[in-house]
Amino acid sequence: MKMRNIAVIGAGAAGLVAAYTAAANGNSVTVFEKNEKCGKKIYLTGKGRCNVTHDCAPDEFLANVVSNSKFLTSSIYNFSPEKCVRFFKDGGLNLKLERGARYFPVTDKASDVTRCLENYCKNSGVKFKFNEKVVNLTILQSTMSGIITEKGSYNFDAVIVCTGGISYPSTGSTGDGFKFAEYAGHNIVPLKQGLCGLNISGNYYLQMQGLSLKNVRLSIYNGGKFLREFFGEMLFTHFGISGPIALSASSLINRFDLNNVILSLDLKPALSTEQLDKRILRDFEQYKNKSISNCLKELLPAAIIDEMLKRSGILPEKKVNSVTKEDRARLIAVIKNFEMRVKSLRDFSEAIITAGGVDVKEINPKTMESKLIKGLYFCGEVLDVDAFTGGFNLQIAFSTGFAAGNSIKD
Repeated sequence: MKMRNIAVIGAGAAGLVAAYTAAANGNSVTVFEKNEKCGKKIYLTGKGRCNVTHDCAPDEFLANVVSNSKFLTSSIYNFSPEKCVRFFKDGGLNLKLERGARYFPVTDKASDVTRCLENYCKNSGVKFKFNEKVVNLTILQSTMSGIITEKGSYNFDAVIVCTGGISYPSTGSTGDGFKFAEYAGHNIVPLKQGLCGLNISGNYYLQMQGLSLKNVRLSIYNGGKFLREFFGEMLFTHFGISGPIALSASSLINRFDLNNVILSLDLKPALSTEQLDKRILRDFEQYKNKSISNCLKELLPAAIIDEMLKRSGILPEKKVNSVTKEDRARLIAVIKNFEMRVKSLRDFSEAIITAGGVDVKEINPKTMESKLIKGLYFCGEVLDVDAFTGGFNLQIAFSTGFAAGNSIKD
């Protein structure tokens, strides 16, 4: 077997898996990382706990991919969530399954995920060059020949670009990979914020700031057409909404004209309209001499009641015994369909991932190799692939990194 000399640019999730896999195939691998250590963005994931992957079969996984799921089919099947869990276990890191089918390290430390990947690399002979920024590629006759860093130039037979997007630039994700891709002749699909909070029109959310809702359903409509719904947790903030289901919604709508988007929040998805009406009537019977705003505290969080009543056209001080059937119907309609309009997405500095990137039409989906430049590969967030929250995006990084590293062999 011929040993090839391979450079991996970026020591994040995709880069570390690509480096290890390529080295395990008998290649000489060097990782170039402009930071002082590996996995800076991994440390931030899952609030420092790292949601490694999602417990699901490949087909279900692909249903949670927002952009270019078909492109990912081969890589996700070849390095599936199940194989990913086994990979970490074999590397000495046990994972635990939590609510929402999300896998985390048993230790609850994202740093242990990075350490496991580093150990895989080091045990396979991967070399690391930290604090060394790559500034360009060297391409001769449509074939990779090396890289240029701030410290010098190097010759390589293949280069794997795993530089991430432009989200959380403090971690080193400053768009370097997009510049390399453009230099190589690749098209870059416009970049959008993914998995970010949403700025909501109006100012009603200010009175709800800090309110965390659990087990609610958020439905997304574009131009009146239903797109998808998300179930789980949502948070009202000083700018609008955040939390898992809002983050996923952002990735669904970030390429749409937001003027056409409506979000519909169901605060009581477990109850039908009829069941909710009966529940309200029971509360009314118990508090028949009180105002409706006081009565609803049994059913709804206090911070949202005034806005609910305003939208229902019911005065907060109205006594329960004078609330009409029509009043109740309007109130129920608002509880089941609390509409919000999106003004804008939060900034890239707050976005968990970057949507858009290297056009996958120009990338081999089985190997992640460029169709334009022989020996040039792209993995992870630098590609125009992204998914909802829940460990899906890290799995994409692992799977595409594995596809690239595993393909470089004789």
